[in-house]
Parts: sequence; C-alpha cells; structure tokens
Amino acid sequence: MSDTPETPTSLPVDDARNERHRERMVRKKAVMDERIANAQNERGLLLVHTGIGKGKSSSAFGMVARALGHGLKVGVVQFIKGRVSTGEQMFFQRFPEEVRYHVMGQGFTWETQDRQRDIENAASAWAVAKALLSDPEIALVVLDELNIAFKHGYLKVEDVLADIEARPVSQHVVVTGRGAPQALIDAADTVSEMGLVKHAFQSGIRAQKGIEF
Repeated sequence: MSDTPETPTSLPVDDARNERHRERMVRKKAVMDERIANAQNERGLLLVHTGIGKGKSSSAFGMVARALGHGLKVGVVQFIKGRVSTGEQMFFQRFPEEVRYHVMGQGFTWETQDRQRDIENAASAWAVAKALLSDPEIALVVLDELNIAFKHGYLKVEDVLADIEARPVSQHVVVTGRGAPQALIDAADTVSEMGLVKHAFQSGIRAQKGIEF
C-alpha cells in the first residue's frame, strides 16, 4: 500500500453549467452594485438580538471585537447577569481604555429571588447606560439582557427608548435578551431572532469554560 495520500478526484468540467453560473453572478453583481450605490446613508443603528436560542450575547460581543478592530471605543452594560464572571467580561476588561465594561446584575432572577433589589439594580444599570449613551466618544453600546429587565417590569420601555433615541447620531446600540418588547422591535433598525433547534443543557451537559450557555 502506498503511503502517498490520494488526490481528490476533480469534478468533470461542465462548460455550459459554468457559463450559466457566470451569467447569474454578472446579473447578481449588477443588482448588488445598485443596492450598495443606493445605500449611502450613515448613522447610528439600533440592533436587537432576541429569541430563545443561544447566541444573542455572543453575537453582540462579536460586534464589540469588530469595533475594537476598527479602533473604536465601546461601552457594555450587563443587566441581570453578574454573579459569575463570563469569558467575555474577563477578556474585554483587559482593554479598559477601549471598553467600558459594567456588570450591574446580581445574577439571574431565579438566583436573586428579590424583585425589589433587582429593580434597584436595573435602575442603577440604566443610569450607567444612559451616561454611555450620551458620550459621543463611544461608538458602540451593548445593553446585554436588557430585554429581561423589560420582561419583569424593572424598567419602562418608553423611558429607555427616549434615552436611546437621544444618543449621538453616529452611535450604534445593541440590545440583547429573549422576549424583546414590540415597541423596541418597532424602533430597531435590525432585529435578529435566535431560534433553538437543540441545546446541550437539555441532555444534562453543564456550561463549561469557553462554551458558556
């Protein structure tokens, strides 16, 4: 038996199919070029990540990394979460000049079991968020699990939206958490709903470092 690895067999050349593909891509490029040419406005966006699936906060923190890559400054306020340090928190707090990271919660609601204290924590967290939203040097503000604070009635949606709408014109805001209220969805520029197909936790697998549920 030869020790030389086998070379994958190339697919047969299909000139007609290749030409049809080229023609489709030419047409698609023309459409995309026109859309890009017509999308020249630049302003701060409000993005909402909601749904019952995993990945809402992870997506938002990916945007934090992207912003840092462009040399932008970021503000993060985590509502609800807080008793256990996350990998994102430990990583981004290494960049105190670029990321203002505030963990304002005392843990999930089933852990705190104290609604009044949760309300007070949410109010304190929003005071911090409002300061970030008024700072023109902050290009991106992540309001992690804010939707949970809405769901439990800790904050008024209309008051929060008023502060978000009053932010600097070029500042982007990302709100995460399941159960986004309709008023927030209506105000947002982009809304992504994370779906759940299956989850390791349902099989008795616990959260682990690097793969935090």
